[in-house]
Order: sequence, then C-alpha cells, then structure tokens
Amino acid sequence: MQEGTIPPPGAGEVQVAVKAVGLNFADVFAIWGLYKAAPKTSFTPGLEYAGVVEAVGAGVTQYKPGDRVMGITRFGGYTSGINIDARYVVSIPSGWDFATGAAFLVQTLTAYYALFNMGDLQPGQTVLIHSIAGGVGLQALKIAKAKGCYVIGTVGHASKTSLPAELGCDQVLVRGPNFRQELESALGDRPLNLVIDSVGGTYFTIPYNMLAPMGRMIVIGSARYASQGDRPNFWRLMRYFLTRPKIDPQDLPNQNRGVLGFNLIYLYERIELMEPMLVDVESMQLSPPFVGHVFPFAEMREAISLFQSGQTKGKVVLEV
Repeated sequence: MQEGTIPPPGAGEVQVAVKAVGLNFADVFAIWGLYKAAPKTSFTPGLEYAGVVEAVGAGVTQYKPGDRVMGITRFGGYTSGINIDARYVVSIPSGWDFATGAAFLVQTLTAYYALFNMGDLQPGQTVLIHSIAGGVGLQALKIAKAKGCYVIGTVGHASKTSLPAELGCDQVLVRGPNFRQELESALGDRPLNLVIDSVGGTYFTIPYNMLAPMGRMIVIGSARYASQGDRPNFWRLMRYFLTRPKIDPQDLPNQNRGVLGFNLIYLYERIELMEPMLVDVESMQLSPPFVGHVFPFAEMREAISLFQSGQTKGKVVLEV
C-alpha cells in the first residue's frame, strides 16, 4: 500500500474521496499480468468506485463538494482518493449507499452494451446468460426481463440458483456434465437468440451450436481461467488455452450465426456512449444492484480470495 497526497483537480476534473470500490475479474487478471488492456508499467487496479466530491476543477458546474457520486476509471480505483474527468462520474441515486453505487456502473454498462449494442436484443427473444448470479449476470437478467425476454441462466454451484430465480430468471441451470441435455430441455421449442458468455470452453461451444439462425454469441470474459491464489496456475491456463473453442470463419455464412466480443475498458475513450445507456436503463426502473459481500479495504486479500473462489453472489465491494 502506498501513501501520498492528491494534487488539486485539474480543469474539467472532480476530486473524489473514495468510500467503496467494486471488484472485477479484470482486476485479478491485471494483477497477474494476464490482462492486455492493463497498463504496461506499474499501476493501481480498480475500475469502479463510489464516494464524495471533495473539490472541483475549473469549468465543472454539475458537481460541488459534498455530492455523492459513483464513477469508472481505466484502473486506479483501489484508492482513498482520485482526480477524474467529471464526465466519468454520475450522481448516486437517493437511497443508495456507497457499496451499491460501487456495484452499478461497470456491471450495468457491460450488461447493456453486450445485450443491445453487440447482441441486438429484441423484445421477447430467448437469452442465455452465463454466471447469472454475478454482478454482470444479475444486471443483464433484469435488463432482459424488462424487455420481456425469456431468460435461461447458468451458475457454477447449486447454492446460487435461488437469487436469479427470485429476480425473475425463467430457468437456472447448474453447469455440469449434463449441461447439453439440460439446456435443450430448458429451451424446448424456443430458438436460442442470444448468449452472454463469461465462462468459455465447453459452455461456449454447446450453446454456440444451438444458436438459432441470426443468433449471436457475445463474449465478455473467460472466468474458467481464474483460480485461487496470488499466482495463476500456468499449467491449467495452458491446458485451457490449447483446448479453447475454435471457430472457422469460412463456415460462419453456412451457420448463419455471429460471434462478437468486447471489453468495457476499450469503451473508456468513448464516454459519450455512457449517458444514453444510463438514461435508457433508468427508464427500465430496475432494482438496485445486488451487493453480496462487503469487506473493509484492509481485508482486500480476503475479498479477492473469496472472489476467486467462485462462491460469491452479486457484487463484492471494498469499503474504504
């Protein structure tokens, strides 16, 4: 942990006293040196936070000291204070605490962009969402249900099925050896229009082969590469890498389906996309994000270890 003073905010910036930080798989992979979007030199992890405006720079009129805000950053969120372009923060809704604010932006923007901008989601379609009990999965579930879609979700452990079911998931499957048959049964006569894949491997291949004509597979991560500990399991990583799904682009016209992938970090420079997304999300009147685990900042190691274990539900948040 490093200590230092924060300079005054520059023109167009706000200075935020951080009160809560959200954990993401990108943080873990970045710490391991396995995240291509991470800086090549030393850096502070963290993509999202919530806190209180301490000061504003020249030209900032929409915020004032004392305002409660939540924000995104291209790393640097694991901190007690940050100067950031005012366009990258938004006000925390009334009634939300800082932990809820720190659980909202990355998950919601990822889910929205995957479903609509990449997936071309249409009302009433059938959607498969992997890791549906996680932060992104739960937000994607609520957005898809707001559009009248039939949603099938997957989880890694049976203990995680109740939460998405309570939030309206039509079928929740536990990933396992019978996944193909269980997915076929869950689909019945429905076409599989859209898959949000955050797992990879077999759980990419099976639903990919079931996609309806014009169906889309949207890849937002590969959680199967995650493992517990301070260092990655390189033998496991190599085995998964060598056995990863492979798509023949020349066969895609015959299959009449699409595969797209994105990383929210690369949208950081296109901040103009954030406001219309959030306006649309607000119109859906979604419930607040689910925060399943809150740790004090001093227990970051324990929080990351639990996050890596795959046993979490909803968002894992550090309170500063």
